[in-house]
Amino acid sequence: MNTLRDKSRELMNHRLSFFFLAVVMFWIKTYAAYRIEFNLGIENGIQKFLLFFNPLSSAVFFLGFALFFKGKLQNAAIIVINFLLSFLLFANITYYRFFNDFITLPVLTQAKNNAGVGDSAMALMKPWDVLYFTDTIILLLLVLFKVVKPKAKLAVRSRILVFASALLIFSVNLGLAEADRPELLTRTFDRNYLVKYLGAYNYTVYDLVQNARSSAQRALADSNDVVEAENYIKANHTPANPKYFGKAKGMNVIYVSLESFQNFVIDYKINGQEVTPFLNSLAHDNQTFYFDNFFHQTGQGKTSDAEFMMENSLFPLPQGSVFTNKAQNTYQSAPAILKDHGYTSAVFHGNYKTFWNRDEMYKSMGYDKFFDATYYDMNDQDTLNYGLKDKPFFKESMPMLKELKQPFYTKFISLSNHFPFPLDEGDTEFPAGDFGDGVVNHYFQTAHYMDEALQQFFADLKESGLYDNTVIVMYGDHYGISENHNAAMSKVMGKDITPFENAQLQRVPLFIHVPGVKGGQIHKYGGEVDVRPTLMHLLGVDTKDFMTFGSDLLSDQHRDLVPFRNGDFVSSKAYQINGTCYSNPDGEKVDAQQCKQLDDVAKKELELSDSIVYGDLLRFYTPPGFTPVDRSKYDYTNREPKNQQ
Repeated sequence: MNTLRDKSRELMNHRLSFFFLAVVMFWIKTYAAYRIEFNLGIENGIQKFLLFFNPLSSAVFFLGFALFFKGKLQNAAIIVINFLLSFLLFANITYYRFFNDFITLPVLTQAKNNAGVGDSAMALMKPWDVLYFTDTIILLLLVLFKVVKPKAKLAVRSRILVFASALLIFSVNLGLAEADRPELLTRTFDRNYLVKYLGAYNYTVYDLVQNARSSAQRALADSNDVVEAENYIKANHTPANPKYFGKAKGMNVIYVSLESFQNFVIDYKINGQEVTPFLNSLAHDNQTFYFDNFFHQTGQGKTSDAEFMMENSLFPLPQGSVFTNKAQNTYQSAPAILKDHGYTSAVFHGNYKTFWNRDEMYKSMGYDKFFDATYYDMNDQDTLNYGLKDKPFFKESMPMLKELKQPFYTKFISLSNHFPFPLDEGDTEFPAGDFGDGVVNHYFQTAHYMDEALQQFFADLKESGLYDNTVIVMYGDHYGISENHNAAMSKVMGKDITPFENAQLQRVPLFIHVPGVKGGQIHKYGGEVDVRPTLMHLLGVDTKDFMTFGSDLLSDQHRDLVPFRNGDFVSSKAYQINGTCYSNPDGEKVDAQQCKQLDDVAKKELELSDSIVYGDLLRFYTPPGFTPVDRSKYDYTNREPKNQQ
């Protein structure tokens, strides 16, 4: 026994033994996390091998920096680097459990948007998550119990050999990845692909490079860069439908963002009770347009991405949020466009102005007023999760809304129907679902609570006299139930949630109520970028000279292609999901060539939109009759809060 112990100690005291142990344990742990936590769509033998192989180059490369130290510092550096890499892995695991996505540098730098996310983060953690730090703990114990002795600094030649090995491993990895998916680093819009082929840590390096490139893109841009996008947009402009153009001219506008609200809830019942009876009534009357094939197109910015698309008809960014990363840009947003037509604009939001950097972004969008949490009674009873509950939010907003100069363009951002969908006792008597998943079960309760708040809001609008002269646009901003809850969702929907069925669940409702205009249910396929041209045409504003990637939903020439931020798309004829082509509506897998033309269009538009946002190209292009926004004229000065929490 003593001989075995001595042999073990002798082995551990080899110059690189501690380093290699750290590499191997971290490699195995990462691969296990890939298989357990992430759904990366592994389809063939090369992808299976790369999933196993890709953590190795990262482990050798990053842990190799510890070899620049000697003695105790070298061992300490190995432990610290291992911990930091483990923390990054765990952060991605937690983030993926809700968003089915991977963290990017802009997300990491959006720390101020994390106010109020404590409940969400805790709901995503599992008791066994400590196992993702097991290797760090083992390494620490080996040092503390002096199983590992301090080492001399490694010779320069040996260090070079370690890093050369890491680069060789990565080159083999990249070569195999490019063979299986050509132009992986230049054409993909999907982080899942990058992680599947290159690994989470190499993806982080790639993300750092991409962000550095995007920062340089604005500095290097000039007026010639906007020409390609301008020509493409003008060539593909969708004209208005004469039947509806100008039907709402001069009317007020109210947008309502329906937090995390997916379309499957419409007409759904729990124990025989309608979850959203008020919204159901709007979906079936003939006074409101209800679009039942409308999809969210958000990226990592979620609610802020939805706002950006709805009011700019541009796509969100592939990493992070426009609101956070490009708030200083020049835009041609709806509030600024309508200012030239005599409109006053305002936003109502039951959270503080800095959340999602709104106080900066709204200046660039041309909003006159921003009623944030400082204008509301933020007492403990009326606040939960991300801010003010919906019922007191809408109720307290009415006096401020009535004081606005008309015509006005306004936006209300609801909050209660947000993951993990908590409510206080007494907020609703509506029953929870019984689908074996607490998140899914409570989603129906918060959705019902929001529906009641909306019914109250409509009643208040009618009582105030505003209803008869106001266009009301209500939209689901993004999904509320992620793919990680597909087991429960299969019970909700009564069928297996395949990739095709999951794409169906990305539908969110869009309601447009125009006083005096007959509505009804519309089955055209559309997305959030399509709303600005639709609304502008209703208000009698032609969009042909504006940078618009959307298509008027009420036009007879509406284009029914809906690109997603990852490069996939849906349309009335075909879906592309995770690179696989499906026919619509039967959901049968078909040859990729049937999606090729639509795929090219979707990717072209994403690329052109990205060039506009990253290069801040709208500073070089001013449509006739449009007054560019002067940010210096806007100041959303905080008031003293009515009631501190």
